[in-house]
Amino acid sequence: MTRRTTTSLTTLAATGFLASMAAAQGFNDAAPNGAAYDQTPAFEGQTRAPMLDSTGLQQQVLVEGLEHPWGLQELPDGNWLITERPGRMRIYTTDGTLSEPIQGLPEVDARDQGGLHDVSVADDFADTRRVWWTYAEPRGDGTNATAVATGILSEDGTTMDDVQRIWQQQPAWASTKHFGARIVHDGEGHIFVGLGERSDPEPRQYAQDPQATLGKIIRINATDGTPAGAGIEGALPEIWSIGHRNIQGAAMGPDGQLWMNEHGPKGGDELNAVEGGLNYGWPLATYGTDYSGAQMGATQVEGTEQPVYYWDPSPAISGMAFYDGDMFPDWQGDALIGGLRSGDIIRLELDGTTVTGEARLAQGIGRVREVEVAQDGALVVITDEENGRLVRLTPEG
Repeated sequence: MTRRTTTSLTTLAATGFLASMAAAQGFNDAAPNGAAYDQTPAFEGQTRAPMLDSTGLQQQVLVEGLEHPWGLQELPDGNWLITERPGRMRIYTTDGTLSEPIQGLPEVDARDQGGLHDVSVADDFADTRRVWWTYAEPRGDGTNATAVATGILSEDGTTMDDVQRIWQQQPAWASTKHFGARIVHDGEGHIFVGLGERSDPEPRQYAQDPQATLGKIIRINATDGTPAGAGIEGALPEIWSIGHRNIQGAAMGPDGQLWMNEHGPKGGDELNAVEGGLNYGWPLATYGTDYSGAQMGATQVEGTEQPVYYWDPSPAISGMAFYDGDMFPDWQGDALIGGLRSGDIIRLELDGTTVTGEARLAQGIGRVREVEVAQDGALVVITDEENGRLVRLTPEG
């Protein structure tokens, strides 16, 4: 993986994150036509990889009428857990029915980008029936923050029992944006959670603060939320990496590499192969521009990592999976990423951590919030809309 520099997080913490930011940032004249400034990729293939042939896909709508669905998880019996941002979790069953909302979930702050977000289970779900989810937790006086909860799904699928909130993001903020918050199991009893930095100019500075969990990836013990971070000197013990904007997709690669993608501001969506203890740049470094049109710092800043790949203009990337099924044998090991603004599925061909090709699939399908590979090798996606859909995709013909 190509790095921006080798300065450690400890150095940034010791010198003061706000001072580091002030030295790196600058706001100049707006870029023409909303395009990025005179940017040069840090290495060949970092953006605009060769376009691959697009595979024809047959679409089967399984469910319509979902209200801004966000999280999707297949269960061992072939049923699917689906979350809806207003705070509902439902089960889509193999016989084609959609359940009533599961009872017992905590209150969410569902304003704007808030609400109920990701849902995940571990490999032992058939025995434990344990479920994890992330949500925007109301904290009083209009503030909120991302939280992680876990519970036991009843045998009949109607109730979440023994619900416990096991982790809270700090500090809470009066914002309705950039909560994150994808969950990835590492197979060793921990979960990674990718967290947003709450969007506004003031809280986004905390993405570089090792004593806050805004704009971070954390790792915690899955059972009780106790810290299991990267052991960064001067940082909170659950922090795995810093300098993230708004993580919307995450997956463990076939070789055990952790991958997360995040929205840039205006352009500059990033795909990162994440390593513990490193700084991924935001808001010091970005390939995007501010929504106002102002330039945001630089693309390469000492002490921060380069993204493996970036997009400009932004497709507003979201959920992520690695293909490991039988229906599309040529896709083995490829990354599949949802496109919200682009309304498609982005397939990336990879050689290690190098992107060697990009294809756009199912163009026009809608705002793809999450992508999953079903047990039979089909793709299953949800579209984040007022009339959201659960859609199954198979080879055309």
